[in-house]
Amino acid sequence: MSRDFRLHGAPVDVLSHEIAQEKAAALGRMGRALEEALARLREFDAALPGARASAQQPRRTLVTEAGHALWMFVVQREACGLRDSRTVMRDYNVPGEVQQCMGAVPAAPTRAGR
Repeated sequence: MSRDFRLHGAPVDVLSHEIAQEKAAALGRMGRALEEALARLREFDAALPGARASAQQPRRTLVTEAGHALWMFVVQREACGLRDSRTVMRDYNVPGEVQQCMGAVPAAPTRAGR
């Protein structure tokens, strides 16, 4: 007996199965994006321990990017029914400063004359 829902399932079951697959795939993509953003931040910190004032803006950018990736991952987890984000913070070892800017999107610079 085939386990392929497309061959034996009702159309609504097929659709539900495909939606669940896409949710899982998106969750994986968001998790990998978070891992990559956190890795970039950790690499920056390792390369410049006690970063000088001149390095603060690039670091803030990395923290903001990691915060956005964290937000996207948490939202996708919630869409999958996983509501407790404490495990994410612990398992991914998310720094407090990244958690604090979760979802924060910096304001776009304004152009003169507008």
